Amino acid sequence: MFGFFGINRTHLVLEDETVLDLCAPIDEVCYVVLDTELTGLDVKKDSIVSIGAVRMTGGRIHLGRTLDLMVSPETSLTSASVLVHGITPSEVENKPSICSVLDEFRRFCEGCVVVGHFVSLDLAFLNRECKRLQERRIDQPAVDTWRLQTWIQNQTSAAARDFRDAGENDLFSLAKKHNIPVTNAHNALADAFVTAQLFQRFLSALPPLGVSTVKDLLRIGKP
Repeated sequence: MFGFFGINRTHLVLEDETVLDLCAPIDEVCYVVLDTELTGLDVKKDSIVSIGAVRMTGGRIHLGRTLDLMVSPETSLTSASVLVHGITPSEVENKPSICSVLDEFRRFCEGCVVVGHFVSLDLAFLNRECKRLQERRIDQPAVDTWRLQTWIQNQTSAAARDFRDAGENDLFSLAKKHNIPVTNAHNALADAFVTAQLFQRFLSALPPLGVSTVKDLLRIGKP
């Protein structure tokens, strides 16, 4: 069950009091494509280093509507994590804390469906911080592009042909399969742009497979 103020058969009333029409076509909906960089993958011990996000309306990526936030992590960066994302302790020591940027991120997501690759991990870290700070959870409806890829590649229709034989379903393997250029990998905003381009491919492929509304999309892509 989604964590919203109200739900009925055709609409979701979000916590920011905007209304999401579940019957709206997927190419008319507002999305926020999200990525985070972390000190590690343990949601109990590690913390957020940066947040990148980009807005979309349907398959249109709004290049001028982005969020690129670097924060001073609650836990120390390790040599292993620095090798992944290239963010060093000196780069974040004077950055704001996560509590200072959560509201900005929340406002950026208002009225939108959140999209990400393995987005449950990003949301788990964000909501852990919300809990620690005694703030309300980020409970936007969410779609995982990994789940979309998994669902599409298992369809027998010819419309799913280009999504089969993808090999690994990590973000960069899928980007390579779909000829999406990857630059500055493991930078949160850059990875959000890669995810947005991958999501564009899905939005084009899904209607011929019977997924045409927000309700359909949430059914197959909920993390």
